[in-house]
Formats: sequence, C-alpha cells, structure tokens
Amino acid sequence: MKRILDIILVLVAIAISTLNLDARKKWVGTWATAEQVVEPHNCPPEPGLGNNSIRQIVQVSIGGDKIRLKFSNEFSKTPVTINAAAVSHALTAGYEPDVEAGSMVYLTFKGKSSVTIKPGELVTSDPIKYHLDPRDNVAIDIQFGAASSTDVTGHPGSRTTSYIATGNTTDFTNAVRTDHWYIINAIETESKDGKACAIAVMGDSITDGRGSTTNMQNRWTDVLSRKLLADESTKDVAVLNFGLGGNCVLRGGLGPTVKDRYERDLLGQEGVRYIIIFEGVNDLGGRGDATDKAKDIIKVYKDIIKKAHKKDILVYGATVAPFKGNNYYSKNHEEGRKILNDWILYGGEFDGVIDFASIAADPSDKEQLNPKYLYENDWLHPNAQGYNDMGKSIDIKLFNK
Repeated sequence: MKRILDIILVLVAIAISTLNLDARKKWVGTWATAEQVVEPHNCPPEPGLGNNSIRQIVQVSIGGDKIRLKFSNEFSKTPVTINAAAVSHALTAGYEPDVEAGSMVYLTFKGKSSVTIKPGELVTSDPIKYHLDPRDNVAIDIQFGAASSTDVTGHPGSRTTSYIATGNTTDFTNAVRTDHWYIINAIETESKDGKACAIAVMGDSITDGRGSTTNMQNRWTDVLSRKLLADESTKDVAVLNFGLGGNCVLRGGLGPTVKDRYERDLLGQEGVRYIIIFEGVNDLGGRGDATDKAKDIIKVYKDIIKKAHKKDILVYGATVAPFKGNNYYSKNHEEGRKILNDWILYGGEFDGVIDFASIAADPSDKEQLNPKYLYENDWLHPNAQGYNDMGKSIDIKLFNK
C-alpha cells in the first residue's frame, strides 16, 4: 500500500512540475512591423502578387526553438489567398534571395497548407519547431493564389529587399526586386522559461529607418537590440519596430495614426513588457498651431501610459529630435517641440526617458540636427551614424526592471 502511495505522490509531483513549466511558457514577438494600406507607388511591381511568389527577408531579435508567424490583410478590401508559406534561413540580410539548403519548413494554418485571409483580418500560423539564433535572417516565402497588387496591406519602408517570382515557386534566381514588405506581420517565439519579453517601439520615419542603409539592418532599434543581446541581464529582451514613415499621432500623415493604432501595435503584441514612444515631429511640423498639438499629443500619451500600466507594461518617452533647416521648422513649431519635450523629460508621467533630442542636436545650435548626422541634407532624418549613436545611447538598465 505504501509503495502505491509513493508512486501516486511521485506522479502528482511530476504533474505539478509539468503544469508549472507549461504556465511559464509564453509567446513573445521577436520581429514585427507596422502596417498600412500601401500607397500606389509602393505597390508590388510586375508580375505582381496574384498567383505568384514572394520571398521577404527579416532579421529577428531574440532566438528560440518554436515559432509562429502572422500575416495581415487588415487594411485591404479584397481577400488574399496563400497557397503555401514557408520559412528558411536566409544567407544574407536581404541583398540576395539565397537561403540555406535544407532549412525550409512549410507552415500550416489550422492544419491546412493554405489559407484565405478576409479583408480586415490577421491570421496566425500553427506553431512549428524551428531554431532561431538571435539576429538570425529569416526568409519568408509566400506562394499566392488570388491576391491584389493594388489593394495591399504592407509596410512600405522595409529598408530590406524582397523578391517576386512568376508562378508558385521557391526559385527566386531571376526574381524582380522591390524594397517593400507585403502581408507579413510578425514572428513570435516561445519562451520556455517565461523570461523573454519584448519592447514595442512606436515611431515615425526616424524609427522606421529612413537614412539607414538598405539591407544592413542598422536602424536605431537594431542597434539597441544588439546592445541588449550583448548583456546577460537583457539578452532575452526582443525589440519590435512599429515605425511608420510619415506617421502622425493625432491626424493626417501616412498610415493609421498613433491614437488609432497603439491598441494593436503596442498593447496587442505578445510578451510586451516595455514600450518606447518616439513620435510627434510630423504633427508638430505640419499646419496649425504646434503648441496646441503638443498638448493634444500629451493627452494621447497619457492615455497610452494609463492603459499600459494596467497591463503591467512600463512606458518610456523619447524626446523629439531637432529639425531646424527643414521646412517643418518655424518658431511656433519649435515652441511646440519644446513643450512636448519638456513634458517628456520633466512631467513625471513616463517610467523613464530616452533623450534623443540631446544626442542628435548640434552642440552649437540645439534647435538643429548635428551636421555629422545629416541624411540628404534634409535636417530631419539622421544617417546611419546618427542611428548608431542613438541606439548606443540608450541605457539598457531601463530594460531589466
């Protein structure tokens, strides 16, 4: 009898241990992008997507052994059919389509190889065993059935080359090149011990990486990711870039505004523990009184902070970089920037601050970008050196709380 009881106790202990392990497992984003309806001049070139194939390359942040992918048709008015989708290890960060032989794994959707994504929908693949190292380059292949090339959900500012080939194929030798992403939305990895988490970054073109080097993955968010991975205390922290070129907080601009997208792009992501908000320049530099806009932006940020805190998410504010010399600049627009930055720095609402304005500014004129960071002399977007210095300036202690 005692032996039977001992066996029962051992089995119960094993069951409890298994349950505890399962409870610690969670999904965490390792790569993601912000999406919009793609503008006509950024739509897929010929031969287009319908009944053809595309290979898109992304660079993840943290690694893992089990992944799942998300595909989006959220901003389109017509359905998209994926006949087949697969992932493989890309041999470059985007400048060539080649992949590692034998590394391709096909995805399924509720057990099926194909899926039709209705307008306004997002679909998630079934999980697959697939090893990712930190900062791995991943090729995502999609073989399309019916798919529009003029009504497309995507991310125009990929800073990474994609490859379109005729027919349903895995041969991209003679593919057409285009520097945009379409349909792909996120890659998530399973954190077995529950330690991994993510930073979701809300931004405009300066976060999206205008001025960085195509296929070099050197946006400031990439630099931050590598810095986090190099430290034992933050090596399990992913970085998700939700920058959109031309984006605004309040109204207008390109893509959905911050107030319309933060619930999805920040609070709706898997495994998010931290948020960085680095927006506002397109609002402040547009028409209208910038001081009033600054106050309205602050209201939106307060709302994000309040809702994030309810989810136990810490929120960090990044100051708006200077733009004197750009046509955005005026005395009123600069005053709006000062109001917003002073609130970010001293308002006490954020859980921490990243002072990009100080990093990027000309030491002799704090209202303009440091000349060594100029990209195309527009006095707004930093170049690759600027992004490198911005990313390296961030205190990683913010991300071990």
